[in-house]
Amino acid sequence: MKTNSKIYFFLSFLLLGFIYVGTAQTRTRTTTTNKTTRMVTKKTPNRVSSKRVVYRTPNKKVVSVRTVPNRKVIKYHGENYYYSNNRFYTYSRGRYIVIAPKIGFRINTLPPNYRRIRFNNHIYFTVGGTFYTQLGNEYEVVEPEIGTIVYELPDDYEKVTIDGQTYYEYANILYEKVQVDGTRAYEVIGIIDLE
Repeated sequence: MKTNSKIYFFLSFLLLGFIYVGTAQTRTRTTTTNKTTRMVTKKTPNRVSSKRVVYRTPNKKVVSVRTVPNRKVIKYHGENYYYSNNRFYTYSRGRYIVIAPKIGFRINTLPPNYRRIRFNNHIYFTVGGTFYTQLGNEYEVVEPEIGTIVYELPDDYEKVTIDGQTYYEYANILYEKVQVDGTRAYEVIGIIDLE
């Protein structure tokens, strides 16, 4: 009986040893891995030929007036343009036609309803879809950098389609609707090159 109990004791001890060795071999080592997730975004245009842009409304509404009060004459590339009431005009056939300002136009003072935007260490001033930067005592119309965010578009923006994607256009600047902290915004994603 003593021999049987010794055998049982020895076998149970051996069995426990095998179980312990078996679980030791199946232990997993825990290691920490860092997983980087990269968002894949659709390709957006930077400089786009005007031939690739399809406007939703084929005929753009032309706003014209007979007179422009308190206008300032701006000479640009040998032509006269007019600035008054936060708008730029050109003169044609006896009427003043509202136009989007050309890059390089300068004004002395910003309209009272401008917004200041900081992007990539640049400061822009925007009014009605027009971007300005300060040069000395004047403000010059410039193209915004790709990625600049605005929270509203001018009233006369247009919806356009490029390669099946819908964007918003004003003054040859392309915008895409985005969300910033739960608020609707518009990001500058490209410039239309007129051809």
